Amino acid sequence: MAGTPVLYLSHGAPPLADDATWTRQLAGWSADLPKPQAILVVSAHWEEAPLTLGATTTVPLVYDFWGFPDRFYDVKYAAPGAPELATRVRKLLHSTETPVHESPERGLDHGAYVPLVEMYPAADVPVLQVSMPSLDPRVLFDLGRKLAPLRDEGVLIIGSGFFTHNLSAMRETDGTNGTPPQWSTEFDHWGDEVVRTGDVDALLDFQHKAPAAAVAHPRTEHFAPLFVTLGASSDATAGRTVIDGFWHGLAKRSLEFS
Repeated sequence: MAGTPVLYLSHGAPPLADDATWTRQLAGWSADLPKPQAILVVSAHWEEAPLTLGATTTVPLVYDFWGFPDRFYDVKYAAPGAPELATRVRKLLHSTETPVHESPERGLDHGAYVPLVEMYPAADVPVLQVSMPSLDPRVLFDLGRKLAPLRDEGVLIIGSGFFTHNLSAMRETDGTNGTPPQWSTEFDHWGDEVVRTGDVDALLDFQHKAPAAAVAHPRTEHFAPLFVTLGASSDATAGRTVIDGFWHGLAKRSLEFS
């Protein structure tokens, strides 16, 4: 399998499972993709330097959220570990003198398993999560470049974040039907434009180039996985939106690159 696409997706919170439209969109997306040999996830919810590999065996999930109903803490996703993929990642990064650590007890966090439950519900694809060693866009873009050869081995690389992410300013009652705030729509429109035109430099400098950037991302960890995706893509101009719209005022734009 060659040229596996690379994704950036907005992963939502655990209640994504209650959103029939979004879950259907994620399931439809995965059905249109070639089934991967393994999945490598970079999530907004794991920052650790040096770059660290998560468990290569099946261990309990990380329920890294608070205040939700008990049923969200009962979700299981026992995907196989990916020790062969971990070995490949170590080799790819060792050749570039990028240090790699391991955290064998760390399971998948909700940035990884929440969308995967919808996309690959059988949990039959090996999954490896790796940390973000930095929030610097160019560091992460370079990391994506180093991981790009995995795509020719059938590995699906996923950057998992949220296209706009300001929890203190999100609209609690509008769901998917209300009018999103202007800061979210402005940033989302700008992001759509620069992705479609392949303006990687603007994306890497989004904090200075994008409208409402400081409000859309008061902290940048949810946009940062996009830079790994961009680095791993063979042609950043080939990005396309697969899912758009808003969830409680936050843009859930999700992208696929060839």
